Amino acid sequence: MTTPAPARRSLTAIVLAAGKGTRMRSDLPKVLHRLAGRSMLGHVLAAVQAAGAARIAVVAEPGRDDVAREIAALAPGAAIYPQVERLGTAHAVLAARAILSQGDDGEGDDGEGDDVIVAFGDTPLITGETLSRLRAPLAEGAAVVVLAFETEAPAGYGRVLTEGARVVAIREEKDASEAERAVRLCNAGLMALSGDHALALLERIGNDNAAGEYYLPDAVALAVGDGLSVAVVPVTEAEAQGVNDRVQLGVAEAAIQARLRRSAQLGGATLVAPETVFLSHDTILGRDVLVEPNVVFDTGVRVDDGCVVHAFSHLKDVRLEAGASVGPFARLRGGAVLEAGASIGNFVELKNARLGPGAKAAHLTYLGDAEVGARANVGAGTITCNYDGVSKHRTTIGAGAFIGSNSALVAPVAIGEGAFVASGSVITDDVPDGALAVARGRQATKPGWAEWKRAALQAEKVARAGKP
Repeated sequence: MTTPAPARRSLTAIVLAAGKGTRMRSDLPKVLHRLAGRSMLGHVLAAVQAAGAARIAVVAEPGRDDVAREIAALAPGAAIYPQVERLGTAHAVLAARAILSQGDDGEGDDGEGDDVIVAFGDTPLITGETLSRLRAPLAEGAAVVVLAFETEAPAGYGRVLTEGARVVAIREEKDASEAERAVRLCNAGLMALSGDHALALLERIGNDNAAGEYYLPDAVALAVGDGLSVAVVPVTEAEAQGVNDRVQLGVAEAAIQARLRRSAQLGGATLVAPETVFLSHDTILGRDVLVEPNVVFDTGVRVDDGCVVHAFSHLKDVRLEAGASVGPFARLRGGAVLEAGASIGNFVELKNARLGPGAKAAHLTYLGDAEVGARANVGAGTITCNYDGVSKHRTTIGAGAFIGSNSALVAPVAIGEGAFVASGSVITDDVPDGALAVARGRQATKPGWAEWKRAALQAEKVARAGKP
């Protein structure tokens, strides 16, 4: 009879996000600075959720309502623990002591605690896959698992010290000997701990070091001293990098953009000049999508199969359905939707507007708070006057309607199916299906007037020149 494998423990993630980030030169907390349209803290929360964390604790600076709002929006069930004093990473983890004391049932210490992952709010490139790898040795009996990377330039990092295949300690550089400083295996900071040992190890960490702080990596030497197993999991230096200033923020942005571009290309999208295309963390590009150079996809954009986004366009909170075409030099925002085969051209802006199948606005147009029916044509220079200074109002353009160039549609207003609006009109009343609407001054033509006017102006100029 085969003995069933023990059930896998739940996972608790503790994210340390209390740093002020003074080197960012910003009033904004460091962890709220954004990469690919999402805060650094948001990236880390997404990673721990992807790794399967059943409980999340965030250790944050007290009184930061902005950080609390970000956590509530991105990880609604997460608990927030303040770290009043910053006395090192182990001290920060113990600020979340209450969640460490819970067992698998979440009701209290029953000797069968969760697996624990400790992550940092300023390491935004870490992935859920890497955190799952970090956790994996716990299931094989490890008490502590260290994430580490090899580098040719280890200065500034804690060193992972080994004896043979065994990890024996992590030494901060300021406390390391010359021989230890020569080690190139460096601590990435993130750690996994067995629930059976996490709290006991953390509570024993002292501050007998050059900085007088309580270092989380000291859990390694304590575990080794207790005869417990310590494992190391490799990661690239690029993925483990922290962000402490704007230069490092730019480096991290470049790294995440490269990751997003590669994913889009492998998913079937063509990026003509990938290095000039900027994507958000939630951008979705379908198969056979063509993206020309210098396009920005802000948050909330989905582009279905076969669409074309021409150069120098900017999209935010937008849905493009199959075969739609945008740009060049177009701006779409605020819930804009292009249905199948719809197209907008150069210098067209859409806000909270929907274009039906095959509808088009080829150039120099603003459509705000509008519904444009299938196969309707909106001429150059057309605008929907959607704002009266207090409230927004909608414009409806029926299927097959034709809006002449340089027209202003003053909302709320409806243009019927198949209707025709003459160029240069200011439309303030609804136009019935199939009707023609003309709302402009009547043209007056005066034969010979231009020749007479030029002669009169020339005579005036001569007279002025002849005055003493």
